[in-house]
Amino acid sequence: MATREIISSGNELSALAARDAGCKFFGGYPITPSSEIMHEMSDMMPEIGGVCIQMEDEIAGVAAAIGAGMAGVRTMTATSGPGISLKAENLGLAQMTEVPLVVVNVMRGGPSTGLPTRVSQGDVAQAKNPSHGDYKSITLCAGSLSECYTETVRAFNLADRFMQPVFVLLDETIGHMHGKAVVPTEEEIRDGIVPRKQFDGPAEEYFPYQCEHDQPAVLNPMFKGYRYHFTGLHHDKKGFPTEEIETCRKLIQRLEDKVELHKDEIELNEEFFLEDAEVMIVAYGSVSLAAKEAIRHLRAEGIKAGLFRPITLWPSPQDRMRELAARIPKVLCVELNIGQYRDEVQRSTGRLDIEGLFKVNGRPISPYEIVNKVKEL
Repeated sequence: MATREIISSGNELSALAARDAGCKFFGGYPITPSSEIMHEMSDMMPEIGGVCIQMEDEIAGVAAAIGAGMAGVRTMTATSGPGISLKAENLGLAQMTEVPLVVVNVMRGGPSTGLPTRVSQGDVAQAKNPSHGDYKSITLCAGSLSECYTETVRAFNLADRFMQPVFVLLDETIGHMHGKAVVPTEEEIRDGIVPRKQFDGPAEEYFPYQCEHDQPAVLNPMFKGYRYHFTGLHHDKKGFPTEEIETCRKLIQRLEDKVELHKDEIELNEEFFLEDAEVMIVAYGSVSLAAKEAIRHLRAEGIKAGLFRPITLWPSPQDRMRELAARIPKVLCVELNIGQYRDEVQRSTGRLDIEGLFKVNGRPISPYEIVNKVKEL
């Protein structure tokens, strides 16, 4: 793969990735610590014939982005935890109507306004169910500057493949980290773009929500001659509201199955020194960088520690976690929350002895703290 080196921040790399992946619309509202994404998009979009619009609030920002998705444009919004809370209703609309959208969440302390300028991973559980109802969320989590770029690109392709919002979680540390990133060339990204499917038959035969039980809707861009209806209500094959029992059941089951039955296309993980590990550290985002440093120190002292890093958080890599936990005696989850992903590790592995190292005061977890915790085990 052809690559290039870029010196930048995580937030700026995410914006660059959006441009390179073909994004033509950004709708949002500034919020710490994600504002640099919008700043960059406001410069980039006009240069490529796209649009960046600052709306009056977070709710309007995501509504505008969804509208662009309805028109067939690759579209994105970016925010932090309080903004996701405000966007929740419209995110549910996008799940129900199956409008592709990329949502970057640069996590900060919460709940409510919390710690605006400090780091947190407190939105992990929220990313699994950002709105009410039954559906399957897709959430990616960058663990390096390079992944701020590559996971944003991947999010656009997944959004168009599965026709739904896809979340990219950064955190304040990695969003504001500044350094060298090795990323694919623009040509590589363009060659890898996966366009959304479109129907090209007669208009009278077009039924966007009439699809296989494990496949997404086929939404042709609005204003292109194909008529259908958008609604947040349960709907029939053409999008019109219905309460017909079997139609409603099949619709909601399909929203689940289109992701659950194709997890192999979504899941991505990193395994670091796990071949002979006696202690498995589960960490993601910026915390995984501290975990790797800690593992090097532990290995130097003869302690066989390794890292399992879920890059796709949701749907969770439950099968692989179960396999590893079956042979590794000790498992430690290290998170900037009070065990939001540890709950998932326990559920996936069936083990109730999963240890935790958590911090929720807005400060990062150091390699030294991880080393000491592992030694306690």
